[in-house]
Amino acid sequence: MKTNPKTEPRDFHQARWDEPILFQLSSPGERGVQVPAPGPAAAACGDPLRDLPEGMRRKTPPALPEMAQMRVLRHYLRLSQENLGADLNVDIGQGTCTMKYSPKINDQFAASPKLAELHPLQDPSTVQGALEILHETERFLKEVSGLDRFCLQPGGGSQAILGIGSVIRNWVDAQGLSGQKDEIVTTIFSHPSNPAVAKIKGFKVVTVYPDPVTGRPDLEAFKAAVNERTAALLITNPEDIGIYNPHIREMTDLVHSVGGLCSYDQANANGILGITRAREAGFDLCFFNLHKTFSSPHGCGGPGSGVFGVREHLVPFLPAPVVDKDAQGRFFLQYQGVDRENRIKDYYGVLPAIVRAYAWILSLGDEGLREVARVSILNNNYIFRKILQIPGFEAPYAKGEHRMEQVRYSMQDLMDATGCGIGDVQNRIFDYGMHIWSSHEPWLVPQPFTVEPTESYSVEEMDEYVAVLERIAREARENPEILKHAPHRSTIHHVDHDALEDPKRWAITWRAYQRKYRGYFELRR
Repeated sequence: MKTNPKTEPRDFHQARWDEPILFQLSSPGERGVQVPAPGPAAAACGDPLRDLPEGMRRKTPPALPEMAQMRVLRHYLRLSQENLGADLNVDIGQGTCTMKYSPKINDQFAASPKLAELHPLQDPSTVQGALEILHETERFLKEVSGLDRFCLQPGGGSQAILGIGSVIRNWVDAQGLSGQKDEIVTTIFSHPSNPAVAKIKGFKVVTVYPDPVTGRPDLEAFKAAVNERTAALLITNPEDIGIYNPHIREMTDLVHSVGGLCSYDQANANGILGITRAREAGFDLCFFNLHKTFSSPHGCGGPGSGVFGVREHLVPFLPAPVVDKDAQGRFFLQYQGVDRENRIKDYYGVLPAIVRAYAWILSLGDEGLREVARVSILNNNYIFRKILQIPGFEAPYAKGEHRMEQVRYSMQDLMDATGCGIGDVQNRIFDYGMHIWSSHEPWLVPQPFTVEPTESYSVEEMDEYVAVLERIAREARENPEILKHAPHRSTIHHVDHDALEDPKRWAITWRAYQRKYRGYFELRR
C-alpha cells in the first residue's frame, strides 16, 4: 500500500545529553569575555556606588558561573536539542494555548536593535516610533473588539484577567456598592483564571455548569445565578470545549439588567476575528492574548502579552499610562483620566510581543483577519471528523454539531478498553516528536484532551497528527505496556512525578539546590 511521506508518523528519536547545571560547569577564573580595565573617564566619575544605600551594597561578589564563551554556547545548544516546540513539530495538541506559527519576519522586527536597545525611561520624544506602534496596535484592537480603550501592560492572559478584576473591583467600590455587589458569575468551562481572579478580588464565585446535552452554559441555571448581588459576568465564548454559545447576548443583557458588568475572555480569538465583536455581544470589558491569536509564540510561559479593553464608562479605572497623540502628531504617555495607582506592569508592557502583533495585523488587513477565522474553523472541523473515526475517542456534548476553533475530546472509551488513558498517551506521543494537552481541572470531560489546529496548519500536517493518534490508539489495544512505560525515544524517559508533588524536594534556584542537595537528586540527610 502506498503511503504519503508527508503524513506518516516519523521515525523520531530526540537528542539526550547528560548535561550538568550551568553552575556545575563553572570553573574559577574562566572567562567568556575579557572586559578592559576602567579608563581615566571612569576614574573622573568617582565611586559609582556612593549614592547606593548601605543595605543594598553587596558584601561579596555574586556567585555567578564562570565559563568560557564556547562552553556556554555548547551548553545551551544541547539544551535546545532536548526541547520540543512549534518550530520542530506539528504543535496542534497544545489545545487552548494555540501555539500557532509566528512569521519569522515578525521575530526580526521584534529583535531589531532599534527596539531591543530602547530604555523604558527614555524621554518620550526619543521613542516616538515605539509609542506609535503601541498607539496603532490599540487602535486595531479597538476595531476588532468594538471597545473604547485598551491597556497593553499585562504580561499574559492571567495578568490581563487580573487587570479586569481590578477594574471591576474599583468600579464597584466607586459606586459605593461594595457591600451589595459581592458576587461574580462564571462558567466551569471558562479559563480557571476567571474564578481565581474573582476570588482574589474579594468576590464570591458563582459557577454555572453546562447543559448535559448541548454543552453550553445551562441557561436556566444562569438565570437563577444572576441577581442584585451580581457584580460581573466573566465568561469565555466559545468556551474551551469549542462550542459557541448563541445565548450570549441574552446573558449579558440579564447581567446588565441587575447593574453588573460583563467581561469577555477572548484569549483564543482565532475563530471569531472579523466575524463577531465583544461590543455587539454586550460586553463592557474583554481581553486578547497577543501571544496566542496575534502571532507571538509562548516562549515557555513568556514573554506574553495579554491586552484588555473597556467601554468608555470604565476608562477612568484603566491602569495608567495609555498612549495618546497630540494635535502636532506627537505621541505621549497619558496619565490624565486613567488610574495612576492601579498599575499592572512596569512601563509599557511586553513591547516585542506587541510589535509582532502589530506586524501580523498589518500584513493581514481586515479581510485577512476574517480569513484567519474561517480557516481556523475549517481546519478544526476537518480534524474533528478525523479524530472521531479513531476507536476509543469521542467528543462529548452537541452530537452532530460543528465546533469552533478547538474541541475537547475524551478517550474514556480507550481507557475502559485498554487501561491506557490520557496520561499514557501524553507520554507515548513524545516518542513521535509531538505532544498533547489534556484540559484544565476539573475534568468534567473524562480522560480529556484538547486539539486546536488554528489557521496555521496544512491538511498534511493535520493528517500526520491524526496518524500518530491512530497508531498510539492501536498500540494501546495491541500492547498497552508500550504506553505504560513510555516515552522510550524522548530525552527523559518515564518520570516519577512524586517529586513534583513534594515541595520539600523542589529546587527551582541554584541556591535552593545547594541547600537541599549534595549532588544530582541526592537528597541531603
